[in-house]
Amino acid sequence: MEFVAIDVETANPDCSSICQIGVVRYTNGNLSEEWKTYVDPEDFFSPINISIHGIDESTVQSAPKLNELSGEIYHYLDNNVVISHTHFDRVSINQAFDKYNLRHPEPIWLDSARVARRTWEKFAWSGYGLANICKDIGYEFECHDALEDAKAAAVIFLAAMERSGLGIDGWLQRVKQPIDPNHIQDIKSEGNPEGCLYGNNLVFTGALEIPRREAAEMAARIGCNVQTGVNKDTTILVVGNQDIRRLAGHEKSLKHRKAESLIMQGQQIRILQETDFKHLVDLEY
Repeated sequence: MEFVAIDVETANPDCSSICQIGVVRYTNGNLSEEWKTYVDPEDFFSPINISIHGIDESTVQSAPKLNELSGEIYHYLDNNVVISHTHFDRVSINQAFDKYNLRHPEPIWLDSARVARRTWEKFAWSGYGLANICKDIGYEFECHDALEDAKAAAVIFLAAMERSGLGIDGWLQRVKQPIDPNHIQDIKSEGNPEGCLYGNNLVFTGALEIPRREAAEMAARIGCNVQTGVNKDTTILVVGNQDIRRLAGHEKSLKHRKAESLIMQGQQIRILQETDFKHLVDLEY
């Protein structure tokens, strides 16, 4: 039994701006290989992202660019079962490879968040973030370091296999099935209960290329409740592509500035550009 787990950190809300990659390989339940590298994203660093992972321009000053690391990434990902916690890392990898006109890696992707939602009833509909699950299963790690996050996703998968009795092949089938067919009808939410991001509260801001109504329907399909404004319950902010790179604070929308303020206060909000949001939806369907 062998699988790989991966996590990435990004320099800014553009998912292609990878600035750190962490990969682990597990063989027969044991850590057999690990790899971590900083990456020069050839992009700007957002103060918000720096506050989360502590990586800035000086950290990656002599780091390789992603196209220089493609061979190593292909080595770990191609033709392997690859664990990532939610689809965000998968989107980042694909978007970054598109940035350099490289072919996408070709792994068999397996989302450890989907696995956790089908393993532990308490995480079926909420609370299935990496740190929350690890705390529950008693695994301590340093959050927002790519290698440590990759190890955490792997540990969650190993714990799920032990608890469920399913192996890798079994889980590749199980994640395609409903979480709990007997209770789906009792779930009351604007978002699709089976969506990959069910339980998240999403807000749109800025000039979007797609109509807001269509964007809201897309968000609901992947499980998100769509809010009109940023508040203490917001977990995802999607920003129009043209607005994402406006660095001066007051050039950003009020929603964008409020989200960044809440992040600085410790609230977990992921800021995405519209293009990455659409790729996230495409991966689900």
